[in-house]
Amino acid sequence: MSMTQQAEPAVTTPPVSGPGKEKDGRTQQRSLVLRLLARPEVGVFLGALAILVFFLIMAPTLRQGSSMSTVLYQSSTIGIMVLPVALLMIGGEFDLSSGVAPVASALTASMTAFELTLNVWVGVIAALVVSLAIGFFNGWLLVRTGLPSFLVTLGTFMGLQGVNLAVTKLVTGNVATDDISDMDGFDQAKAVFASSFDVGGVNVKITVLWWLAFAALATWVLLRTKYGNWIFAVGGNKDSARAVGVPVNFTKISLFVLVGFGAWFVGMHNLFQYNTVQSGEGVGNELIYIAAAVVGGCLLTGGYGTIIGPVFGAFMFGLVQLGIVYATWNPDWFKTFLGVMLVGATLVNLWVRKQATRR
Repeated sequence: MSMTQQAEPAVTTPPVSGPGKEKDGRTQQRSLVLRLLARPEVGVFLGALAILVFFLIMAPTLRQGSSMSTVLYQSSTIGIMVLPVALLMIGGEFDLSSGVAPVASALTASMTAFELTLNVWVGVIAALVVSLAIGFFNGWLLVRTGLPSFLVTLGTFMGLQGVNLAVTKLVTGNVATDDISDMDGFDQAKAVFASSFDVGGVNVKITVLWWLAFAALATWVLLRTKYGNWIFAVGGNKDSARAVGVPVNFTKISLFVLVGFGAWFVGMHNLFQYNTVQSGEGVGNELIYIAAAVVGGCLLTGGYGTIIGPVFGAFMFGLVQLGIVYATWNPDWFKTFLGVMLVGATLVNLWVRKQATRR
């Protein structure tokens, strides 16, 4: 979708009506229902609703408030990373290193603070710098070489995977970092990244609030700012975007940097939730993030998508992950269920969009 597709026309000319004036297919107004179905987030909302009803029937435990709170928490840990991944996909690129990048960020924070005996906030800031640098490197290499993002980020993914394991074993002598829960600043950092609070007797993780806040901010940026128009423009056709003055290189690099910020935040949550980090974690999560964005209506070809859709996409993945557990099904079928859900939701999205755009 290009900028011109996003902008509302300044002046609309009402169709001429009256005796002797018959409406043709070009001027016929679509109904409100069809216009709603044409929205990319409606299909995934209906899919999420159907899966929720399905598991509420199959898993009675899920009807409890504490169970639904756990589902929202699981969804938020996926959804916080899905948001920048979705923006990047709307901008026409994707990032295969987004799965292991949070682990690299958490390892950096933990080892910096523990090995140098510093306040944990020093490690948090060091991890932020490293995460943003990884994102900048991906974007910079892409715009400088013209290589596809698949190849660039695949290389970063493999490089980070090796660095995470090798550096952790070199520094700690183990595949995991040391426990930092008794270090200065830990309680304050945990309050920001991994605390919880009660709502009506139900424990709610703070990541749920961060997820919704980030989603609201990303929606505003995408739909109400010039930068949001740039994202649609470079994802639709970067040559045309450059011709009308859009800073294509800046937009693409900044989108990768945003993915780096998301990786930092998720990594800090994991570190302060569990106090330690396993260096081999994160592999495979990048496919879940990309799949949640696709299920949410973002096109792999770029230029089309929303933020609300990927929010529902992340909720679907979190719901399925825990719904299988609450239904006491064999978890070995989890990935199979996800694969079927991904293809099914994508086909439903496609069908809904075709029906909605058919005159």
